[in-house]
Order: sequence, then structure tokens, then C-alpha cells
Amino acid sequence: MLRRLIFGLLIVFSLQSVARAADAIGPGAGKFISDLAHQAIQTLQTPGLPIEAREAKFRVLLEEGFALPMIGRFVLGQAYRKLSPEEQAEYQQLFAEFVLKTYSYRLGGYKGESFNVVSTQVVGEQDVLVRTRIDRPQGAPVQCDWRVRVIDGRYKIVDVLVEGISMAVTQRSDFASVVQNNGTSGLLEALRARVARFPAKGPG
Repeated sequence: MLRRLIFGLLIVFSLQSVARAADAIGPGAGKFISDLAHQAIQTLQTPGLPIEAREAKFRVLLEEGFALPMIGRFVLGQAYRKLSPEEQAEYQQLFAEFVLKTYSYRLGGYKGESFNVVSTQVVGEQDVLVRTRIDRPQGAPVQCDWRVRVIDGRYKIVDVLVEGISMAVTQRSDFASVVQNNGTSGLLEALRARVARFPAKGPG
């Protein structure tokens, strides 16, 4: 009985320590997202700079800010383990390029919008959800939440939720459908095609 009590107390203390650690990174996570978003938008909208140069700078921000290898493994699920080491390397490269093109397209079209951190909230045992709002000159504001985790001592984005919808979960569902219909080789082929035909400039 005493052993069970001690074990239970250790679990409680451990969870409290994790919660305090997550609470502590909350404000820093908010600043991390704010700084990263403003740097990204400024980079993609630099006048007179070729799109290739802007994307090269944005790529650095993306690789530093997102936990791309971890996200890539998550969205492919169990099928990731079925890839050969060479296929895994190609997949991760294609996935990173796909994410780069996606966010370049979206952020590159921003004109006159304001990006604001609304709040930070501890979720789970090690993540912080940074809630942001994008106010637009025309149209309703857009809510975008960023799930942030400290990995190897650095803030990393592990998921993005737009109007409450997880991009990682949505992408996982899309990839699972492609794998089910065409196999992992079909997914790699589809990713190659998506990256190749993605428009360089954002909308607007």
C-alpha cells in the first residue's frame, strides 16, 4: 500500500513539473511565433528580390521554425516505415519542399494584413498552443493556432491549426488516401508532381 502511495505521489509530482515547464515556455512560445511570422512575411514581400531568393531565405526560417522531419513522419504514419532509407530521405526532402511552397504561397499573398498573438495555452504535457489572429483589410479575421514544442532546447512548430482544423491531421488523411490507392511509390510520385506545379507567387 505504501509503495503504491509513493508511486502515485511521484506521478503527481512529475506531472506538476511538466505542467510548470510548459507554463514557463508559454510567453516565449508566443514571441517565437510572432517573430517568425513577421520575418517570414517580410522576407516573402521584399520588393525587388527575385522569388527564388525570397524562397531561399524563407526556407531557412522554415527549417529553423518547423519540426519538419517529425511532422513528415507523422503525416505519413505507418507507411513511413515501409519506405527504404533512400525513399525516406527523398520523401522528407519532397515533404519539406511541399510545406515550403504551401506557406510561401499563402504568406506571399499577404497585403495589409496584421498578424497578432492573442494568447498562449498549455496543451498536453509538453506543448503550448499559440493562438493568433490575422486581421484583413477586407473580410473576416482568420484564426490560426500554432502548436509549439521545445525540441533540443529550441522552439519548434509541430502543427498548425487554421480555424480549428489541424493541418497535420488533414495532411495525414490526404496522404493515407493516396497510399491506399496508389501505394507509397504513388505518394512519392504525387509529391513530385505537386512540388513541380505549385505556383511560386502567392494569391492576389
